[in-house]
Amino acid sequence: MRYTHGTERLCGIALPLAGIRTEGGWRTGEYPDLAELGALCGKAGIGMIQLLPVNDTGDQPSPYFALSAFALHPLYLRAKDLPEAGSAPEALRALDEFSAAGRPGERFPYAEALRIKDAALRSIYQRNADDPGLLAELEAFARERSWVRPYAVYKRLKETNERRSWLDWHEHQDPSAQDIVRLWEEPRFRNEHLFHVWTQLRCYGQFSKAAGALRTMGIELMGDLPILMNEDSADVWSRRSSFRMELRAGSPPDGESPLGQNWGFPIYDWAAMAADGYRFWKSRIEEADRFYSAYRIDHVLGFFRIWALPEREESAALGRFEPGASLPREKLQGLGFSDERIRWLSEPHVSGGELYAVAARCGIPDEEARRAVDLTLDRIGNEDLFLFKDSIRGEKDLAGLRLAGALESWLKERWRDRALVKSGDGYAPAWSCRSSRAWASLSEGERASLEHALAELSRENGDSWIRQGKGILSMLASASEMLPCAEDLGAIPDGVPQALASLGMLGLRLPRWTRRWNEHGQPYISLRDYPELSVCTPSVHDTTTLRDWWRLERGREAFAMAYCPVVAGIGEDLDCDAQYELLRSLAGSSSRICMLQAQDLLDLEEGWRSEDPAWDRVNIPGTTGEFNWTWRMKPSVGELEGNARWLERVRGIAQARSRR
Repeated sequence: MRYTHGTERLCGIALPLAGIRTEGGWRTGEYPDLAELGALCGKAGIGMIQLLPVNDTGDQPSPYFALSAFALHPLYLRAKDLPEAGSAPEALRALDEFSAAGRPGERFPYAEALRIKDAALRSIYQRNADDPGLLAELEAFARERSWVRPYAVYKRLKETNERRSWLDWHEHQDPSAQDIVRLWEEPRFRNEHLFHVWTQLRCYGQFSKAAGALRTMGIELMGDLPILMNEDSADVWSRRSSFRMELRAGSPPDGESPLGQNWGFPIYDWAAMAADGYRFWKSRIEEADRFYSAYRIDHVLGFFRIWALPEREESAALGRFEPGASLPREKLQGLGFSDERIRWLSEPHVSGGELYAVAARCGIPDEEARRAVDLTLDRIGNEDLFLFKDSIRGEKDLAGLRLAGALESWLKERWRDRALVKSGDGYAPAWSCRSSRAWASLSEGERASLEHALAELSRENGDSWIRQGKGILSMLASASEMLPCAEDLGAIPDGVPQALASLGMLGLRLPRWTRRWNEHGQPYISLRDYPELSVCTPSVHDTTTLRDWWRLERGREAFAMAYCPVVAGIGEDLDCDAQYELLRSLAGSSSRICMLQAQDLLDLEEGWRSEDPAWDRVNIPGTTGEFNWTWRMKPSVGELEGNARWLERVRGIAQARSRR
């Protein structure tokens, strides 16, 4: 859909679809609820709704662990609106009974909601599975979209294999296109395959209708396109050649994550994707264009370069940026490093005496220490010095040996202790190369020559990252008339902001992190200095809410003086009045869009505030459990619409968009 507001300054609301609560609605938000939310937005002066991804994630509540880049989540289907619903009244009753047990302000039970909804949908479908008209409709839908048949086959196989990842299936792990066609056409599985086609047909129908209603109201709808694909997905299973399965994406070490983060997603094979004209990504844009007029690209930096680590690693410490040039062995030899010195830099050397000392210090018997040596290490000549065996390819291999905990941890530390990591036919610097034992052993001259070579390598990589990112994003931006927005948080390589701006892509600005980090005192950047091509937002789904951040942040006084002096000195409690003043000030930024989390807007009314603001987070990164991704609005959309004071305040914030 074409973005219709041009350069007009808009105020938007961001929330997960499951979080919408309407009178008479279900235990989670559903596709038709968007129309009711849109009517509220029209009265409140809000011109855009931003959603988290709505793809099918199966048992995973995280919207970023999709089973398909294309299939929509059946959890959000409104069963009573289905044309076949009247045939299964008992299924509708079961849904109503489950929903009636919900309470305003609850974290909804994802697994139970999915089980109840799936059972109801299956019951409804089975009552209509032999309808000739429906069968013709399903066949047509599957023909029109190339992803539907692989998705349906994958879903059926996943259920046959007790919902395990395809990596753990006993067969059909690496299917050809012909294999998938053959599986699709097997008569005994026809009904199960068509059930999954039916859920997608109805999801597309309800979501399209809701998106059309928003368009009629003049409300823009922004979707979310995660850059990476879940390894356990129909896309990776059926499009193996588009991914580099030997590498996983993550983020490099930093203060909060000293070993980095391993996200577990395979990285793309961009060369293979370019060879087929980026068909996968163009198809994703085409599908998104059916519903959205704007889209957010999650982790846009991944199009420029991604932190990639070997598949056998648990942590991200031994990753490297891809694409990335490396130092050929000949280059290192030319700098005076012999093959033995290159091995010293790139392969960790382990002292047997140190290993036995660790065992003794931790009360581990000598026989267990000998077992650890025998399983993991090969002696170098007659020295008390060892290299890891060829069978040890990463931390997962060490973990699989079930060694004593202290020895396993120590051996993993030694495994990560290297200055260079192997990269194709060459060598790249380890993230912590300068703190490695090998680096400390270098002479001053060796360090100087290696530093010079690494600096040249960094410049070469920087240029290649910009070329790759700009080329791919240019293709995406030209593939539709949607407004592209980029999540560009983190350490930004030089040239990325200019590349995004040249393509008309809006970057992201979180005021709490938008500072001049290299200047004395790290001052906040003035709201007036935010680029017009940006989205300003006080919080996102992975952060605390504004109110909770204010409660926890020691530097809130500096924040207040930079952005809204009237709230300086009020203490830890950001009350409703202060919340309003702060949101109104932030809405006055020069950014084209001010996007506000629904939780931040609900905190404008005392009766809708959670007693503990930490309860209102959507997700706590690095954690798992029933809390994440299960947030719901406490008031219904109707209650919001009926509260004149709240509406007036939201309109006041939206109107602040006209101030400069």
